Amino acid sequence: MRCQEASEGDREAIMAAAKRPTATQGPRPKATTQQVAEYLQVDVETLYKWRHSGVGPPGVRVGKYLRYDWSDVEAWWDEQKAAA
Repeated sequence: MRCQEASEGDREAIMAAAKRPTATQGPRPKATTQQVAEYLQVDVETLYKWRHSGVGPPGVRVGKYLRYDWSDVEAWWDEQKAAA
Protein backbone atom coordinates (compact mmCIF):
# COMPACT_ATOMS: atom_id res chain seq x y z
CA MET A 1 0.00 0.00 0.00
CA ARG A 2 1.48 3.31 -1.04
CA CYS A 3 0.84 6.17 1.37
CA GLN A 4 -0.09 9.56 0.03
CA GLU A 5 2.71 12.10 0.06
CA ALA A 6 2.31 14.35 3.08
CA SER A 7 3.42 17.95 2.98
CA GLU A 8 5.30 19.57 5.84
CA GLY A 9 2.01 21.14 6.94
CA ASP A 10 0.35 17.71 6.92
CA ARG A 11 3.13 16.29 9.09
CA GLU A 12 2.76 19.18 11.50
CA ALA A 13 -1.00 18.57 11.66
CA ILE A 14 -0.44 14.88 12.38
CA MET A 15 1.98 15.71 15.19
CA ALA A 16 -0.30 18.43 16.59
CA ALA A 17 -3.19 15.97 16.76
CA ALA A 18 -0.98 13.38 18.43
CA LYS A 19 0.23 15.90 21.01
CA ARG A 20 -3.24 17.20 21.80
CA PRO A 21 -4.02 16.36 25.43
CA THR A 22 -6.84 13.96 26.12
CA ALA A 23 -9.86 14.82 28.25
CA THR A 24 -8.17 13.16 31.22
CA GLN A 25 -4.82 14.85 30.49
CA GLY A 26 -3.19 11.42 30.25
CA PRO A 27 -0.29 10.49 28.01
CA ARG A 28 -0.66 11.24 24.33
CA PRO A 29 -1.95 8.36 22.20
CA LYS A 30 0.43 5.97 20.53
CA ALA A 31 0.87 6.17 16.77
CA THR A 32 -0.25 3.56 14.28
CA THR A 33 1.99 2.32 11.50
CA GLN A 34 -0.06 4.33 8.99
CA GLN A 35 0.36 7.55 11.01
CA VAL A 36 4.13 7.10 11.29
CA ALA A 37 4.43 6.26 7.58
CA GLU A 38 2.49 9.41 6.69
CA TYR A 39 4.60 11.50 9.06
CA LEU A 40 7.85 10.17 7.57
CA GLN A 41 6.42 10.25 4.03
CA VAL A 42 7.25 6.61 3.34
CA ASP A 43 5.21 3.55 2.40
CA VAL A 44 3.85 1.40 5.20
CA GLU A 45 5.81 -1.50 3.68
CA THR A 46 9.02 0.54 4.00
CA LEU A 47 8.32 1.07 7.69
CA TYR A 48 7.79 -2.69 8.15
CA LYS A 49 11.05 -3.43 6.28
CA TRP A 50 12.94 -0.93 8.44
CA ARG A 51 11.51 -2.56 11.56
CA HIS A 52 12.47 -6.02 10.35
CA SER A 53 16.04 -4.92 9.60
CA GLY A 54 16.32 -2.87 12.80
CA VAL A 55 16.94 0.51 11.18
CA GLY A 56 13.61 2.29 11.65
CA PRO A 57 11.97 3.91 14.64
CA PRO A 58 11.27 1.46 17.46
CA GLY A 59 7.76 0.08 17.63
CA VAL A 60 5.98 -2.12 20.15
CA ARG A 61 3.66 -5.04 19.46
CA VAL A 62 0.34 -4.73 21.28
CA GLY A 63 -1.32 -8.03 20.51
CA LYS A 64 -1.50 -8.19 16.72
CA TYR A 65 -1.00 -4.43 16.37
CA LEU A 66 2.16 -2.37 16.08
CA ARG A 67 2.26 0.95 17.90
CA TYR A 68 4.86 3.70 18.10
CA ASP A 69 5.55 6.21 20.82
CA TRP A 70 5.75 9.64 19.19
CA SER A 71 8.75 10.58 21.34
CA ASP A 72 10.62 7.52 19.98
CA VAL A 73 9.72 8.46 16.40
CA GLU A 74 10.88 12.04 16.96
CA ALA A 75 14.13 10.84 18.61
CA TRP A 76 14.78 8.48 15.68
CA TRP A 77 14.13 11.35 13.24
CA ASP A 78 16.58 13.59 15.12
CA GLU A 79 19.22 10.82 14.93
CA GLN A 80 18.71 10.58 11.17
CA LYS A 81 19.11 14.34 10.76
CA ALA A 82 22.27 14.36 12.87
CA ALA A 83 23.78 11.52 10.83
CA ALA A 84 23.02 13.22 7.50
